[in-house]
Amino acid sequence: MDISFSPEEEAFRVEVRAFLAQSKPLLPRGLDAPEAATRSRDDYMAWHKLLYKKGWAAPHWPKEVGGTGWSVTQRYIFDQECGAAEMPSLVVFGLFMLGPVIYTFGSEAQKKRFLPRILSGEDWWCQGYSEPGSGSDLASLRLSAVRDGEHYIVNGQKIWTTLAQYADWIFCLVRTDPKAKPQEGIGFLLIDMKSPGVSVKPIVLLDGAPEVNEVFFDDVKVPAQNMVGESNKGWSYAKFLLVNERSTIAGSARTKQALKRLKEFARAERADDEGFLRKLAEAEIDLAALEFNELRTLAAEAKSGTAGPESSILKIRGTELLQRVGELTMEAVGYYGFPDERAIGANERLGPEFALGAAGRYFNDRKVSIYAGSNEIQRNIIAKAILGL
Repeated sequence: MDISFSPEEEAFRVEVRAFLAQSKPLLPRGLDAPEAATRSRDDYMAWHKLLYKKGWAAPHWPKEVGGTGWSVTQRYIFDQECGAAEMPSLVVFGLFMLGPVIYTFGSEAQKKRFLPRILSGEDWWCQGYSEPGSGSDLASLRLSAVRDGEHYIVNGQKIWTTLAQYADWIFCLVRTDPKAKPQEGIGFLLIDMKSPGVSVKPIVLLDGAPEVNEVFFDDVKVPAQNMVGESNKGWSYAKFLLVNERSTIAGSARTKQALKRLKEFARAERADDEGFLRKLAEAEIDLAALEFNELRTLAAEAKSGTAGPESSILKIRGTELLQRVGELTMEAVGYYGFPDERAIGANERLGPEFALGAAGRYFNDRKVSIYAGSNEIQRNIIAKAILGL
């Protein structure tokens, strides 16, 4: 496999680096720090706004719907350079999840109404998939949407809804036909969060941040025109979304930077600990293998135009590696990783700067092997779709 980049691609890398160098000083301070609980909606959207102004907000969207039209290689270069520059993560729900569903399956009216506002960041979207009692069995969802003339009446609950406290809209999987087989009676519905009957209750996580929420729907009236595609085909659209989500979850750029910082700390503080250094080397080798698999998957996507079930491999290995680097970070900083910097105050931080937020990141990253389909589910997908078992 040829992993070298063409002169044109290297020139693109230079352009990206220059833009990132110009942009980072314009962002609010601390966006790449662990104190997620203190971030406002404007903080989260600051990087999005700069990218939108540049015309780079949607690297993976086709040009005809407002995207960059970049090749998969350009997207890979952009992601890697953003990781190397430690740029903040974008809010994924509109740009990376819903947008492709709408421009692939949505009506012309939905494309015209929603895509420009997703692109500009005017509308903040959240994802309504998980429900209490469903676990990883997403098809067992019970949020009901009953057709009543030109509207659906929605009742039920979603949970673990990330950053719903900021959202203008939520895209939901809803039960449209309770008599059908579980996967065949599901719709993909777009709901205005300001609708009467929608309420949001925060859930404070182990890192102290109210990042996720419960969302309740009590006789919420939703226009029927907000149903994407066919009312009972939502499971197909959900699977399409999840494949795209899993292909971006590998997060090799983010993990690479976390590992780089850990190595720098280990050289200064743990240089004589051979056992720990061996663990670092093993993680770096596994990360290199992940990157090669990511490039191979991107090459296949460039030929076929879509991500395949191989994205499940990236999801498993990427999330496991991210968690492993977090565990090694906690091991490296020792008891300095324990204090909660929000509890003891900004002027009373203990230990080295590197230890700041280590515990918060460790706890928060417990979720990455669960969301977008747990890693156990991903192994079943690999067994069935790739190995034919």
